[in-house]
Amino acid sequence: MIITIDGPAAAGKGTLASSLARKYKYAYFDTGMVYRAVGLEMYLSGQDLNSETAAAAVARSLTFSKMTELSEHPEFRSQLGGKNASIVSAYPSVRAALLKMQQDFAAAPVFADGSSALGVVYDGRDTGTVVCPQADVKFFITASPEVRAERRYKEFVAKGMNVTYEDVLADVKARDERDMNRSAAPMKPAADAVIFDTSKLSIKDVFNKACEVIDAKLAKK
Repeated sequence: MIITIDGPAAAGKGTLASSLARKYKYAYFDTGMVYRAVGLEMYLSGQDLNSETAAAAVARSLTFSKMTELSEHPEFRSQLGGKNASIVSAYPSVRAALLKMQQDFAAAPVFADGSSALGVVYDGRDTGTVVCPQADVKFFITASPEVRAERRYKEFVAKGMNVTYEDVLADVKARDERDMNRSAAPMKPAADAVIFDTSKLSIKDVFNKACEVIDAKLAKK
């Protein structure tokens, strides 16, 4: 079983994906990690994020162990980390270099300890349209920019980061603009995706609705 959860930043993809992976005992793959890893590696090594050539070189050399190492850095999940990931993910050559790593996981999903899994939940942009267009279930999770910015702002404050709501909102809107207008696979729902607007839905509501869709698919199998 392959489940994909696509959508813009701070819409609730990660929360839903991790919850579904736990419920159904499937592997969990956060595809945004690969782009955050490339962006952070370039930032830490002082490389120009506006250079697609440099970004592609970093992407081609990225290994799973290196990505795991970078994920421990304080900036990996920060506002800066998200901004850098959005920049490098717009480059076609970077996306091509990282796509195979993401697609291969669907053929043989494993848990963090290396043991085999019967399914996988993908969390990230383009998972239902590019990474796994063959997925059994596809979700597209969205919410208004203001709601998403408020959620992200609270996350940053809880981590002790010095940010303002206005700056976070501006960053969310800028990332949306880049993601929706990039030449390589602009962000959009798959034709067969189930779309949830979480602006006025609780986490529990979204989770329950998603489970109904998945259970119906499993019943048919």
